[in-house]
Amino acid sequence: MEQLLQKVYDQQNLSKEEMSSIATAIFEGQLSKIRIAAFLIALKAKGETAEEMVGIAEVMKQVATQIDFPAGTAMDNCGTGGDKSNSFNISTTAAFVIAASGIPVAKIGNGSISSRSGSADVCKELGIDINMRPEDVTHLLEDVGIAFLYAPHVHPNMKYVMDVRKELGTPTIFNLIGPLSNPVQLETQLMGIYRRDLLEQTAKVLGELGRKRALVLNGAGFMDEASLAGENHFALYENGEVSLSTLNPADVGLAIYPQEAISGGDAKENAAILRSVLDGEPGAYLDTVLLNAGFGLFTNGKVNTVKEGVELARELIESGAAKQKLTDLIAYQKEVLVK
Repeated sequence: MEQLLQKVYDQQNLSKEEMSSIATAIFEGQLSKIRIAAFLIALKAKGETAEEMVGIAEVMKQVATQIDFPAGTAMDNCGTGGDKSNSFNISTTAAFVIAASGIPVAKIGNGSISSRSGSADVCKELGIDINMRPEDVTHLLEDVGIAFLYAPHVHPNMKYVMDVRKELGTPTIFNLIGPLSNPVQLETQLMGIYRRDLLEQTAKVLGELGRKRALVLNGAGFMDEASLAGENHFALYENGEVSLSTLNPADVGLAIYPQEAISGGDAKENAAILRSVLDGEPGAYLDTVLLNAGFGLFTNGKVNTVKEGVELARELIESGAAKQKLTDLIAYQKEVLVK
């Protein structure tokens, strides 16, 4: 272990097996918080590789709480966070739109690490119970078509790094790994990432982890979401190949807005924004969700182009179907699930 840690300190890349050894030590509580912090910062300074990401993601999935849901039917649209954009909870809002199309969405998320309101925070504010038992998640996916998985709940061994991540206050490999370690066996996945230089290799990682189709996205201004502020870069993984492309809002019939137009706030403010979007209130918040939901629908293969995805997303919001998903989720948890 000392040799492996020193290798990272010396700016040398780890093999998948070497990273797995370190990850196992972390999740078994064998490393102190100081050593974990030193490792994470050294890894960040060196730059994370695809092999390292696969190594730690596989260990996280092995030690995660297992969710029983048919493999190859659900998708996730979680982003890494860490882009410092102070945006509202875009992917959380878009998840209801995607689910309204009939795609089961297993959305993994966390509380605030490097932002004012993480997906878990806004879910609590909305009245969504995020501390679901594994069987509850299965029922939600089967009967409602959407479930939110609270990362510390499905990854209990993350308790060894949570304080370190909060104290560091900067994105680390765990931001990159979070969306990769969903315990539900996903067929497709849309993943926003704050590192544009990692688009292609992250798409390859998703392929190695069993995704049949995946899209990794970095927005204008290096957001970990699709942005209306300019050019969006993405890598599409399909049939073992990765293709790189870009997309501007005008390409899908949406207007340009500055990043400041989608600023968020605390959980209460972001919950109000989410509801306004699902109510169809026009503006930058709505259009941003249309764009991101459009990417999600395209990633899943529900539509053939992102533009078609945007059009379908608009229909799902205007019809009230997306808002109904939120209503159904809250009602099902209160009325059907017995704690």
